[in-house]
This record gives sequence, C-alpha cells and structure tokens, in this order.
Amino acid sequence: MKSGSKQVGALCFRRTEDGRTQILLVTSRETGRWVIPKGWPSRQLKDHRAAAREAAQEAGVSGTIRSRPIGRYTYLKRDGASLQSLQVVVFPLAVHREQQNWREQSERRRAWFSLARAAAEVSEPELRSLIRALDQSSGDSRRHAANAARLHIA
Repeated sequence: MKSGSKQVGALCFRRTEDGRTQILLVTSRETGRWVIPKGWPSRQLKDHRAAAREAAQEAGVSGTIRSRPIGRYTYLKRDGASLQSLQVVVFPLAVHREQQNWREQSERRRAWFSLARAAAEVSEPELRSLIRALDQSSGDSRRHAANAARLHIA
C-alpha cells in the first residue's frame, strides 16, 4: 500500500430558508459511494481554489470557498492492484450556483442531504465528523456573509 499523498476537497453546503444546513455529496466514479468533491492539488492554484475547481467539475457547483481548511480525513483509493492511502484537506464551500450541465455529469450523481443524513452516507469516520461539525464551524450567517464577500469565487 502506498501512503502519503494529499488531495484537496470541498465540503459543499447551503442554508435552507428555515436556517438548516444541507450538504452536497456526489457519487464516486468507481464504487458509487457518496463522497465530497475532491482531487489533486494544482501547481497553478492555491489548495482552496483547487478544491473549488473540483466542486465545479464533479458536482457542477460554485460559490464561496474559505481559504483555511476545516480539517482533513484519510481514505483508501484502489490504484490498480494496490491500495493507496490518501489524505484529503477539506475546505468549506458555500454554494451559490448549481449548473444544470457540468463536466462529470454523466459519471456521477449529486444530491443534497441534511447534516445527519450526509454524515450517515459517507464511509470515512473523519469525514463524518467534519460534516457533523460544519454547523458550528461555519458560524452565524452574518459573519459567514462577510467572509463570503471577501473570498468569493466565480
């Protein structure tokens, strides 16, 4: 088993009209498991911007991403006959726009879940904890809106 590789991921969320937080998950291409959009870092982009790019490509969403990660988790990726341990650095992304058509639409499904349901759907315990903690880490909506204006990604 290989180890030590890093990926970046976007924990995509939105607030409903009644103030509840929902999480957007996508299916993985290989197994169909529910996961967050994630991928390899880029030399041309800062990690949080690379995570936003993955959200656009894998889930067809864009919005405001924070420049500081909220945590990380580890998962095992099958690489041919071997397994590779990958660490994913996770950045919260407040979704403002959902595209009807996006790059990986034919390869993945996307769906919105409540915090509890999203945590139950993912396999990785560390990611489950990050999802459950998102409500507290995202703070109140006024502070989040101020951060959003500062970090907006088109």
